Order: sequence, then C-alpha cells, then structure tokens
Amino acid sequence: MTRNKVLTLMIIAGTSFGGVISATDWPQWRGPFSNGSSDEKGLPAKWTKTENMAWVCPLPGPAAATPIISNGKVFISSTDEQNSDLLGLCIDAGSGKELWRKKLAVAYCKVPRNNMASSSPAADGKQVYFLFGSGDLAALDYEGKVLWSRNLQKEYGNISIKYGYSSSPLLYEGRLYLLIQRRHTAYRSPESTTLDSFLLAVDTRTGENIWKQPRKTDARDESFDAYSSPITFDNNNRREIVTIGGDCIIGHDPSDGRELWRFDYNPIKHDNWRQIPMPVPGEEFVYGVRSRGNGIFAVKAGGKGILSQEHIAWTFDGPTPDSGTPLYYEGHLYVLDDMGNGLSCLEAKTGQLKWHNKLGGNAPWRASLTAADGKIYCMNETGLVVILEADPKKFKVISSIDFNEKPSHASIAIAGGHLFIRTGRNLYCVGK
Repeated sequence: MTRNKVLTLMIIAGTSFGGVISATDWPQWRGPFSNGSSDEKGLPAKWTKTENMAWVCPLPGPAAATPIISNGKVFISSTDEQNSDLLGLCIDAGSGKELWRKKLAVAYCKVPRNNMASSSPAADGKQVYFLFGSGDLAALDYEGKVLWSRNLQKEYGNISIKYGYSSSPLLYEGRLYLLIQRRHTAYRSPESTTLDSFLLAVDTRTGENIWKQPRKTDARDESFDAYSSPITFDNNNRREIVTIGGDCIIGHDPSDGRELWRFDYNPIKHDNWRQIPMPVPGEEFVYGVRSRGNGIFAVKAGGKGILSQEHIAWTFDGPTPDSGTPLYYEGHLYVLDDMGNGLSCLEAKTGQLKWHNKLGGNAPWRASLTAADGKIYCMNETGLVVILEADPKKFKVISSIDFNEKPSHASIAIAGGHLFIRTGRNLYCVGK
C-alpha cells in the first residue's frame, strides 16, 4: 500500500449498495487517493445503454463537476437549463432515484465553454460541501439540510476568471482547502480594487476560516489564472497541501498554510500559461503539468524553500494535456494529449515513455482519466467512453461506447463496483 493511500484511508467511508459491501467511496474529485485511482474490483469492462446498465438519472443541466459517492449516496453539482439556478443534488446510489435537490446559488453571468457548476463537491460521510463559480460555498447534511453557507466573492472580490472558476475543494482532516488563484483585476466586474491570490483553510464544522495563506507570484497576464485544485501529498513523511498555478507549484503546511517549498515552472514568463491540470501525488515525487501541453515534471520529495532544477527528477516534453489531469496508477503515469486525441504511458520513477497511441473519436479528451481493477476509463467531450487495459507494456482497448451526449466534461467516478458517468444530459450508473 502506498504512503498516499495510507493517509487517505482516513477519509474513506464504507458503503453498501448494489450488492457490494464495504466498498471504497469516491469522496472528492480525484477519488480516495487524490490521484484518479481506486482499489475497487469487479468493475465492468463493456456495456451498452441497455445491458450492464444499473440505472440512468436525468440531470437538470450540464456541468463539468464529477459525481461524488459517499455512504450510498451520489452528490452532484449542476446547472438548471430552465433558469440560472446552481443546484446541489443527492441521488440514491442503489436505485438512481433523486432524493433531493437544493438551489444553492445563482449564475450571474455566462463564461466561455464552461459554466458556474464546474467545481466537484466533497463529502466526509456526514456532510457534503458544494462550491460554485459564483463564490457560493455551502455545507449540507446527507438529508439536504443547509448547515452553513458563505459567499467567497462577497468576502474577497470577483473569483470568476476568464473561463469561470473551476477549482474543487479539497477535504482533508476536518478542513476544506480552497485555491483562489487569479489576476489582480477582475474579468467580469467593475471592481477597481486589487485582487489577491491565496489558499484558504475552512473549518468543516462552522464554515469559518482557519487560515488564509497569500499565494504571491510574478506571473503575467493570463498566467495568473488557475482552474486547478489542491491535493494532499506525503512528502518524505511530511504531509503537505500542494497547489499549482500562477507559474508556481507550491507545498504548504496543512496546519498553518505556510510555504514549505515552491518551484517556478515558467521561468521565461509566458503570459498565457493559465493552469488547468492539478498536481498529481506519487510514491517519491509530486508531478506537475506545464500549461498548454508544454510538458510534465517530477518534483523530488523533501524539498525546502525555492527549488532549483536540481530538485526536478525528470521532465517529459512529449504530448501532454492542456486540461486533463494525469492519472497515477500502479507506478505509472497515464497522460492525455487532449487536443491530439492521444494517450501516453510513462514510468513514474523515470519519466520513460512506455507507449503512445491515439484514442480516436472526433472531439477533445478533456475529462481526466480514472482507473481501477486494471482498467483505465476515458471520456471525450461527446460522451465517447473508451476502456483500456492498464498495461504499461502495450496499448490495448478493451471496449468503447458512445453516449453521444455533449458537452461531457466530468471525470468518471468509481465506487461500489460501479462506474458513475456524467454526460451532458444524464448520470449513468454502470455495473451489475
């Protein structure tokens, strides 16, 4: 068992649905281990819209938020196509029945190729936390009662960056960690005040701040902006919260937010390197993706202060993603080339390319990869799902199904022996 798995098991709750007992939940965006993987077994390798399909639940509108599964319930953020409402939904994981929906915010503007329900919820077994691009943050119990709420935009100024705020909250040891990485002046607001960037720690019981850590950079123009999310990393047995954006990847102390280390991945200062993929925790390194498909780098564990190139174990300058976060699974990185419709497998310790191949389809592959049970699950913008063997020796497609329901941007979640697939119109639960 990996170091990150040991740490993350503290937030995993057992669940029982669909005949599966003590299965692993998917409590937040990148799953139980923060790297896109699960230890689930017996997952489906092929299906149709009628065979091996547990249920289908229509959704009120499209969004990029990934389904979250906890204690037999599915939580999902959504828009409402009939109005500007931003919703939190709870769906029974066993039957697909909608248990409740709550209007938690209102979308006050449109953003290009996105909407204000892109942040995935997070759940701890008792409470679920929803965050929207409007700045609204709310905690609800599993029966749908709002326990507390606040609006970060009212407190800290406009957070809706060019393509809409999309960072998901990180839930870790009773705290929510929220990244606000933005330029100094707002995109869609008459505000004249200077805006700051920061990492915020919020008490899950009260919704109050525990600390607010400034995140200063010398980035330029659009490179200030980050759509990425924080992750946890066990850095040589030193627990950290790692963030990326504004030209820097930074390790923070979870207790007080102070910077433990930082590395500038954009020394030339390109002014359009907005950051979308989040960092990826591994065994010995944390992996960062340079913006706009400009490579991957592996940061050695245990660093302090301003890191130099000596602290970088390896770099890979081949095809890399613009938006999808790489998958770490069984000692390898699986990396999308989302605009080129390609997928690469890298050895995580060395960065050695094991293989690269095309996934096919006629649309970009922007949703992040997920994996379990020796399988990798990929989905493109039209809802084409491709299932691959997680084999570093060869590229092998097991099966594929095209839901043909765009826009499909959410990652596939895994829990209870099932896949939870959010398309542009529906939430599908696949498995026996």
